[in-house]
Amino acid sequence: MTVLVASDLDRTLIYSAAALALTMPDPEAPRLLCVEVHESKPLSYMTETAAGLLVELSADPDVVFVPTTTRTRKQYQRIRFPGRPAAYAICANGGQLLVDGVPDRDWRRQVAARLAAESAPLEEMRAHLLSATDPAWLRKARVAEDLFAYLVVERDLVPPEWIKSLTEWAEARGWTISLQGRKIYAVPRPLTKSAAMREVARRTGATATLAAGDSLLDADLLLAADQGWRPGHGELADADWTAPHVTALAEKGVLAGEEIVRAFAREAAAVGTLGA
Repeated sequence: MTVLVASDLDRTLIYSAAALALTMPDPEAPRLLCVEVHESKPLSYMTETAAGLLVELSADPDVVFVPTTTRTRKQYQRIRFPGRPAAYAICANGGQLLVDGVPDRDWRRQVAARLAAESAPLEEMRAHLLSATDPAWLRKARVAEDLFAYLVVERDLVPPEWIKSLTEWAEARGWTISLQGRKIYAVPRPLTKSAAMREVARRTGATATLAAGDSLLDADLLLAADQGWRPGHGELADADWTAPHVTALAEKGVLAGEEIVRAFAREAAAVGTLGA
């Protein structure tokens, strides 16, 4: 049996220094492996234990490990995971499907058709974001892969009622708003990680799917998987979100990432035993 493992990356599998949540005394902190460098500086980490487990998981011929992220292709390609390179990767929240590092054009055309039919245009959303945002707390405004928009903000200065108002405006036009750290994402509702995961499962003949994620944009991925995990931090944890087949972990920060990889390995082995 082929098992597809689709994992969100930032604050699920990999962690910036600010997101590590190392609350133990320094001598007891886990050893860390840097898996991303940006502008010549280390940016993202896993524990060495998680890295070792990922090497073993990706080496299993019956496991298809699929990094699944809202990052753009360029941002994703900075990451250097240990172990066998992933044959498939899902970027731009499902808008880009990479096959051996190359964007799949047929998939992008399918995505474009769904967005045109089911959600308001990107330019309408972008124009609204720029007109409604206060320069006092806006730091950057970006468009990713010509698919969705996001803002980098001073989070403590963003009024909660502004987020609520934006969410209502966006939902009426087929868009979703997600607040992750210092970023506010505006993503078309048809642009989902779950759709891309199903496509990879179809291509690989996967008979079981495992997933993990921490944000609102991961909820559809978790619901579409046979089994899922979410860490004890993030949007989903803050909302106390779960589902019958989704395990809500107590661990937070980089240790949650380690527990997620451990769970993937354990459940993949169990599925393999059942199929033997």
